[in-house]
Amino acid sequence: MTATSFRRKTVSTARRWWRQLTSMRTALVLLLILALAAVPGSLLPQRNLNIEQVRGYFADNPELAPILDRLWAFDVYASPWFAAIYLLLFTSLIGCLLPRLRDFVHTLRKPPPQPPARMDILPQHQHVDEQVDADHAAAVLRKNRFRVSVLRRDTDVVVSAEKGFLREAGNLLFHFSLIGLLIGMAYGSLHGWYGNRILVAGETGAFCNSLQQYDEYGLGANVTPSDLAPFCLQLDDFTAVFLDTGQPTRFTADIQYGQDGQAPHEPYRLEVNHPLELDGASVFLLGHGYAPVISYTDRYGVTQVSTTPFLADDAMLTSTGAAVFPDANVDPETGEADPNAQIAFEGIFMPTVPDDPPFTTSISPDLDNPGLMLVGYRGDTGLDDGQPQSVYSVSPEQIADGSLDIVDVDPTVLSIGESWELDDGTEVTFEGVLPYATLQVREDPGEILVLVFAITVLMGIVPALTVKRRRIWVRVGPDGTSLGGLTRTEYDGFDEEFHQLADIIAGRERQPEKMGSLTP
Repeated sequence: MTATSFRRKTVSTARRWWRQLTSMRTALVLLLILALAAVPGSLLPQRNLNIEQVRGYFADNPELAPILDRLWAFDVYASPWFAAIYLLLFTSLIGCLLPRLRDFVHTLRKPPPQPPARMDILPQHQHVDEQVDADHAAAVLRKNRFRVSVLRRDTDVVVSAEKGFLREAGNLLFHFSLIGLLIGMAYGSLHGWYGNRILVAGETGAFCNSLQQYDEYGLGANVTPSDLAPFCLQLDDFTAVFLDTGQPTRFTADIQYGQDGQAPHEPYRLEVNHPLELDGASVFLLGHGYAPVISYTDRYGVTQVSTTPFLADDAMLTSTGAAVFPDANVDPETGEADPNAQIAFEGIFMPTVPDDPPFTTSISPDLDNPGLMLVGYRGDTGLDDGQPQSVYSVSPEQIADGSLDIVDVDPTVLSIGESWELDDGTEVTFEGVLPYATLQVREDPGEILVLVFAITVLMGIVPALTVKRRRIWVRVGPDGTSLGGLTRTEYDGFDEEFHQLADIIAGRERQPEKMGSLTP
């Protein structure tokens, strides 16, 4: 094969694949595939929306969750396979819409087509023995928003009229708006970011807008950590109103914020769907829960306090969590810690403890009778190794390999202020409860584009579905006047519209004042 023939074959193959990619059929198939690809994002929890549910899924499905995670199932809309479908659809839409736009503009510049030689072959037709005024016929059609051209010949005069171009205009607007939506979403993905944070009430729970202080975050490809706006947030109080069934009816977080590096000082009441806007970022309230305050007094009399959020397991906010004390039982004389005397607790928190056993599930999400059931573990917590661990549970690996042994005591439900003495004389106390709010900080610079194009999608789809394309011809000749009509898209009302216009043109009926507005 010569170089010239190889080049021709390559160009021919590329053209054939390009025509296939830019066909409307391919665009519709890709749109369907994109919709199917988005299904996992609605069925599985997503990190950028609710990190707590993702953690819960990992806890409930320890074998399946890592496999799904490698397939980007918890970050569907940021996955490479979703982006590939997205880009193919984008290319296909542009490739098939540009020729359609060119043809539409060309059609608008052309006069309406001439009628067939015989009007009686058209679906709608009439013949009048009298010769009507061609200028009058053209005026009637123009009044009803038809594009009209008048051709005067030696033997006859032909009036050609066409209407319904708004259908194709709306169709093009709809599809170009879809492209605009894709551009807006892509721009927001590249230049936007998000961060999730559980914010415990009180000054010690305050945080500032830096990646290190987020529980989970995601940055767009064109965003660096230094691009994050400098502001700080502090939760003062959280109020939740529940029905008897446990269904929440209102969440309200009283917070303080400070901008430009200032400490939180400006008050704000944060509610669901009413975000706080700070330096281009929006702070959303996603949920709430409780953080038990647990103190542990070791064998040397040193007391340490842990305030750890417990994650809700049900609608009644029965929550599970852990409190780990890796620096417990340090000999004050030598300053050395016994690596096998570290202590950790795992437990269940109940906002309202039931009156009768089993005491494992709360009967209300309100803090009416809070109780905490703990299980203790003693040994090496594994935190000294520098390996990352979940703050919401005791390391299962340390328990499995025997580094942590369960404390040989029965779990006890503690009320606020009650203590539990362990077998070595040390003591753990349930000091109290603090509320926490689950916040998401998000900056999406593409949301304005998405909003604008979402509106134009609706503006385009209405005429695309309601407007009908049709043509009407009037030929005035020596043997009288022939009228004919043809629709490009079938609809039931054209028969009535044609005969009404024919009667007006022939002088058998007067033009209704509002007829033009009734036939788009």
